[in-house]
Amino acid sequence: MSDLPENLTPVRQAHVFDEAKLAEYMKANIEGFRGPISILQFEGGQSNPTFHVTDGGGCMYVLRKKPPGKLLPSAHQVDREYRVIKALADHTDVPVPKPYALCQDEAVIGTSFYIMQFLPGRVIADARMPGISPADRGKIFDSMNDVLARLHNVDYRAVGLGDYGREGQYIQRQLARWSSQYDLARTEDIESMEALKKWLPENIPPGDETRINHGDYRLGNTIVHPTEPRVIAVLDWELSTLGHPLADLGYNCMMYHFGEGFGASGGYAGLDLTEFGIPTEQEYLAAYARRTGRTEVPAWDFYLAFSLFRLAAIVQGVYKRGLDGNASSETATKYGNRARVMADLAWSMVKKRA
Repeated sequence: MSDLPENLTPVRQAHVFDEAKLAEYMKANIEGFRGPISILQFEGGQSNPTFHVTDGGGCMYVLRKKPPGKLLPSAHQVDREYRVIKALADHTDVPVPKPYALCQDEAVIGTSFYIMQFLPGRVIADARMPGISPADRGKIFDSMNDVLARLHNVDYRAVGLGDYGREGQYIQRQLARWSSQYDLARTEDIESMEALKKWLPENIPPGDETRINHGDYRLGNTIVHPTEPRVIAVLDWELSTLGHPLADLGYNCMMYHFGEGFGASGGYAGLDLTEFGIPTEQEYLAAYARRTGRTEVPAWDFYLAFSLFRLAAIVQGVYKRGLDGNASSETATKYGNRARVMADLAWSMVKKRA
């Protein structure tokens, strides 16, 4: 049985680079590396193209790089990904792959990139976890909750990330950023997005907090142990920064509200969660609150609507890059209607609250 993931493909034409130059760089910068190398590309990651590298001794690595072409402002900063992974790996109990090297010399493969450890395990892209027992689903969910709480309990200043983002007013800044990014990538008029752009900044809850935020924390961005129901690494830190922890939690819990129309599998809306094996949303929130020393999770509907708005803006950008022929995944052009569906769901939450 191969240890290689099933979602590997030959390197797509738009992402081909000089493999010999990469091998030279790895030989000079990674202890124990042996040439020659073989490279495959991961299908699925929509933003920064990701590659599986095997060296001549059978050691396996993961490379993440900026995509080619013209990029939106402040996007695809692989140096930030590397920095947060290294800080967490060196100083905390948050599980991440071991980082090996960051290269910002575009002469090597054409864009900045970094190299990290390849960890064999399960990347569960389908949120409904087919083939996994209900008991194990519950344990995986509890492990995912525990790892998010661990991340939010990190003293970011103590691990050298005091300047990883601005402290305070994260929600305000994110709303401004993603409203702008959405406008740059807009391909049609979505009435609910325009309504959210106005309503959300006017209804930010009191109580500002700052923690390390992953920014895209979900089951599909973790590695689950090959046989045990526990998370062994968190991946895809491109959107990470200092921010409000409840925004991270809101994003993590969106799947409770997704039904059909939110991707290949949909989410958990309408499922019998007891039979399915995962905790209810309120049970999940209570576990997070216990692990982070909270008595409650306030203004929950706001953080859900905010997270849906932010994700709608992100997937609109993915869709636009797909139309431009510049996305890292060939499924990118399927994202068009998802921005509207997410924005409509968020606005329906707002209207129920009013």
